[in-house]
Amino acid sequence: MNLALWIVTGILAAVLLVSTSKMYVPRERMAAVGRAAEWVMDFSPGALRAIGALEILAAAGLILPAVLDIAPVLVPVTAICVALLFTGAAIMRLRRGERATIAPDLLYLALAVFVAWGRLGPAPLHG
Repeated sequence: MNLALWIVTGILAAVLLVSTSKMYVPRERMAAVGRAAEWVMDFSPGALRAIGALEILAAAGLILPAVLDIAPVLVPVTAICVALLFTGAAIMRLRRGERATIAPDLLYLALAVFVAWGRLGPAPLHG
């Protein structure tokens, strides 16, 4: 169970780090990539930077407390926050009528819930 939680945590952290590209790629360029990225036009550049900053903090919060053995309880707390982030992403996609592009957000939401459940229950990190 511990290995599965570490793998899922690593995947989530990687996804969050990759998605921080919204901080430095112009909105217009991101929106031109395809339908799944058109949502960026609904947000100001400042809001996108704020979301990206939260994603960087989330990636760090999923990994560093456990690796450094400093306040490992922050891992499930961060996973809950990541689940809330992806809940917001899914709601935003539903409001925009983008049901075809909601699947990845729901998958990442499920992974975050799995990490939170696993680290709070069957395989807690001890610090």
